[in-house]
Amino acid sequence: MESLESVSDRPCQILDMELPPRMNILDRISKSDIRDLLGKGWLTHDGMWFYHTYQALGIETANELNKAAIKSLAPIEIKRVKKILGLGEEDILNFNDLEGFLNDALEITLPGSVFKKLHFSSPHQNTLHWEWEKGECFAYKGMKMLGIVDEYRCGVMYRIECWLEAMGIEFCMNPKVNKCLMLEQDTCTGDISIPFEHY
Repeated sequence: MESLESVSDRPCQILDMELPPRMNILDRISKSDIRDLLGKGWLTHDGMWFYHTYQALGIETANELNKAAIKSLAPIEIKRVKKILGLGEEDILNFNDLEGFLNDALEITLPGSVFKKLHFSSPHQNTLHWEWEKGECFAYKGMKMLGIVDEYRCGVMYRIECWLEAMGIEFCMNPKVNKCLMLEQDTCTGDISIPFEHY
């Protein structure tokens, strides 16, 4: 029997064989899994940013900076979402177009586990009704965990407001969201009315 030493001293034999090409990592992961990874990463970063801003500068400044960031991001988000959906400036011409666009935008932006907890419907013409499942808004859960939900100013529904503003759409939100509705009334639900003449 050969010793281990004599075997290890032997030159390596290189086999002349062709290896199959390595599959591109993006071909091995589903679109929904990629969406969830990126969406959860964004939500986690957003929460950590808010938390550290709050610790360093206080809750009022954290709320102000959060809303300022959302407002300045909204036109960029809308432009990117329209591009990925293949929509031009003239492709959202009526209320139904807008309702479909907002649902599509939220579905590709939010992780599936979050998107399925937020429900939009149209109970009557030119009205979008939103409703979070009880206790399931990601911001409510995050701020509650940090112990600052009573001082938090909602950035979630504000983001949708900023999307509409970035698209030049007039609307009326009822109730007007400022503090966390989930905390104040145990539910987050309301209506966004869009005047017919604008659509």
